[in-house]
Amino acid sequence: MSVHTLTLPAQRGGTWRRLSARDSAARRIDWVLLLAAAALSLLGLLLIYSATRNRTEITNGDPQFFLIRQAINLVVGVALAVGVMWLGHHRLRSAVPLFFAFSMAAMLLVFTPLGTEINGQRAWLSVAGYTLQPGEFAKVAVTLGMALILAAQVDAGDREQPGSRAIWQSLALAAAPLAIVVIDDMGMAMVLSVIVLGVLLASGAALRWSIGLILAGVVAAVLVWALGILDQYQLDRFAAFADPSRDPAGVGYNTNQARIAIGSGGLTGTGLFNGTQTTGQFVPEQHTDFIFTVAGEELGFVGAGGIIVLVGLILWRALRIAREAPDLYSTIIAAGIVAWFAFQSFENIGMALGIMPVAGVPLPFLSYGGTAMFASWIAIGLLQSVRMKRPLSAA
Repeated sequence: MSVHTLTLPAQRGGTWRRLSARDSAARRIDWVLLLAAAALSLLGLLLIYSATRNRTEITNGDPQFFLIRQAINLVVGVALAVGVMWLGHHRLRSAVPLFFAFSMAAMLLVFTPLGTEINGQRAWLSVAGYTLQPGEFAKVAVTLGMALILAAQVDAGDREQPGSRAIWQSLALAAAPLAIVVIDDMGMAMVLSVIVLGVLLASGAALRWSIGLILAGVVAAVLVWALGILDQYQLDRFAAFADPSRDPAGVGYNTNQARIAIGSGGLTGTGLFNGTQTTGQFVPEQHTDFIFTVAGEELGFVGAGGIIVLVGLILWRALRIAREAPDLYSTIIAAGIVAWFAFQSFENIGMALGIMPVAGVPLPFLSYGGTAMFASWIAIGLLQSVRMKRPLSAA
C-alpha cells in the first residue's frame, strides 16, 4: 500500500503534464485557418470531379481519375503541413539554403528532356507518369530564403531594420527563379514578384526599396513588350483581356465561356454536377485555371461567395499570425504567404470574371495540381508553426 501511495502522485503528475502539453499544442493551433484550408480543399475535390467526370479524352474512361489523384495530393499536402508544424520553421531554418538549391535545380530541369510543355508553357517535369511544376516550390523557397537573409541581423539584435546589403542579397536570391520563369510563365513570375514585394514591406525596409521595385517591374514589363519577347499566345491573352468581344471564337473564347458559366449559375446555381457549361465542356482547363467557373455555375453566387469568404478567412488569420509573430523571421514568412495567397486568389478569380488577364495561375487549395497543393499546405504548416511559437497567453 505504501508503495502505491508514494508512486501514484508521480504517475498522476506525469499524466497531467502530458495532457497539459497536448492541450497547449491544441490551443496554439489556429483552427479557423486549418478548417478554412481543409474546407476549400475538400470542396475542390467535388468541383474537380464535376469538371472532369465526363472528359473521357483525359480520364482514360475513368470518371474518378482526377478525383482520386487530387485526393492523394491532398493527403500528401496535409502530411507535409504536419511535418513542417512538427519540425518548426526555426528548426528548418538551416535547411532553407538546401531547399532553395533544390527548387532552382528542379526549375532548370524543365529545359531538359524531362521538361514538358503544356498550353505553350514549358514549366512542368514529367516523372513516372506524373507532372510536377517546380515553380510552385519556388514560392516557398523565395519566401523562406528572403526571410532568412533580411531577418538575420535584426533578430540577432544588431540592427533595427535590414541593411542595404541584406536587401540587395535577398533581391539577388529572388532574381534567380524570376529569371527562369519570366519569359515562359508570366503567371508564376507575377506571383513571385508580389511575394518579393510583400516580403520587403514586412521586413521594415525603407519604403524607397518597394517603390523602386515597382518602378523596375513596370520598366521591365514595357521592355519585354516593346522588344517582342513575349510569345504570341501571351500577347493573345492580353488582347483578349483588353477586348474579349474582338475574337469570341478565338483568343476571347476562354474569358467569354467563363463569364457565361458563372452568369448562368444565378443566385444558388444549377446544382452540383448539373451545370450545362461544365457538363458540355465549354470552358477550357476548367479543373485547373478555371475551377472557379464550376463553383459559379453549379453553386451560384452563394457558393462562389462562400469560396471567397473562406479565402478571406485564410488571409485574415495569416495576417493576424504575421502581426503577432515573435520575431522578424516569422513575420516575413507569414507576410510572404499572405501576399502569395492574396494575389494568386485575386488573379485566378479575376480572370474567371474577366477583370484580370488569363495568366495560368491556379486557385489555392481548389485547382487540380499536386505541386500546387503541396506548396499551399506547406504554407499552412509554416503559418501554424509561426503561431505555435507565440506565448500561450497570446494564442
